[in-house]
Amino acid sequence: MAKKKRGVPGINASSTADISFILLIFFLVTTSMDTDMGLARRLPPPPEKEQEDAEIDVKERNVLNVMINSRGDLMVNREPFDIAQLRTRAKEFIDNRENRSNLPEKHMKYIEMLGNCAITDKHVISVQSDRGTPYNVYFQVQNELVAAYNELRDELGKAKFGRPYAALNDEQQVAIRTYYPQKISEAEPKTYGGKK
Repeated sequence: MAKKKRGVPGINASSTADISFILLIFFLVTTSMDTDMGLARRLPPPPEKEQEDAEIDVKERNVLNVMINSRGDLMVNREPFDIAQLRTRAKEFIDNRENRSNLPEKHMKYIEMLGNCAITDKHVISVQSDRGTPYNVYFQVQNELVAAYNELRDELGKAKFGRPYAALNDEQQVAIRTYYPQKISEAEPKTYGGKK
């Protein structure tokens, strides 16, 4: 008697696609995605046609020029400067407590919840960097400038409302931001001088 060869039994693969789909959904739902971090900056609107050729008149005293070269050296208003002192310098510039003539001009403005205030809301901090500027130096400069605004807002919040800026309600925060608007302008990176 001849023995019959047994065939290998087949595997039913009809549900494999369903299982794969369920596993895909499971991993998509349970996996956390890293979100890109960046700097919150508002770009100015494009100029209107009649304004394109018009000269924008900004008084020199209202602008704090911060430049970073490809070696990571910092200059503030064309003078060498230490990053560790940038926050203090920016706070003096933004606030102009003594109303000095070489710092932003003050003018009176009525602010809801604060009343009539002498503010420097026409100031601009202009940041210019070289195309080869090290990222860590660029971010240190940005952090110091934002920290200057945050400290001024906290000080004003504590003085007027008894709490730091983050603990204030929405209306109070709007009033503080009106008093100290964050005005950091970034110019397109350029190459200043030669390479490293």
